[in-house]
Amino acid sequence: QAGVTTYSLRSFNTSSPILKVIKMSVASMNTISARAFFKGAVVPTQSKPRAAVVAKAARAAGETPAAPATPPPAPKFCLGMAGSSAPFTDFDPLNLLEGKSVNQIKLYREAELTHGRVSMLGVLGFAVGENFNPLFNGKITGPGINHFQQMPGVFWTAVVFAIACAEGYRLTYGWVNPVDGLNDVIENKEGSMWTLREGYAPGDLGFDPLGLKPTNAKDLMERQTRELNNGRLAMIALAGIIGQELATGEKALAF
Repeated sequence: QAGVTTYSLRSFNTSSPILKVIKMSVASMNTISARAFFKGAVVPTQSKPRAAVVAKAARAAGETPAAPATPPPAPKFCLGMAGSSAPFTDFDPLNLLEGKSVNQIKLYREAELTHGRVSMLGVLGFAVGENFNPLFNGKITGPGINHFQQMPGVFWTAVVFAIACAEGYRLTYGWVNPVDGLNDVIENKEGSMWTLREGYAPGDLGFDPLGLKPTNAKDLMERQTRELNNGRLAMIALAGIIGQELATGEKALAF
């Protein structure tokens, strides 16, 4: 376009001073346009004080790239509760804990502890009852699996009542009242059925008449692991004792 303008001005062929000034201006514009096209436009530089102010403002605005977020810690096996010991560390071959809620995992531990404690008492009862039984004038004899049929009804009534009292205390101490969530269950909603109380540790019923519970967290974890392992062994042992006496009809723990 500038070239066309210059050609048009030359075609007037006049010596007017005004036209001379216009021609000089057009020539200067051609020179600047060419330099800008071939060498690039010149951008004015920013003074050092101004650059420092801009950099400081950028840092104040938080434009500095943020550090990568720390990934959440991996979930602990069985909520980090006691019971995982060598050589069966984190032992869950059937993946029973996979996808389970915190409450469900605690219910599993509550059941394990309860059955383990009952089994330890059961093994002790077999060992004592089959070798030393002064009650009822020595009329209770034979393998331990047949002892309960030989006991009087009054005794069993007292035993059942004692068990009911113990279970009632355990339910009210560690479990949410199921009546509160009965309507939710009827409407097929998640309510308070089969729910442990917030802050309740499975198996911890506050029963420690001899003050044996350690106050140190590490010692408490070791003591709880020992109880669980003894309970697991007792469950296996009790199943073996009952099976042997059913198969042989004789005392399994006669000394």
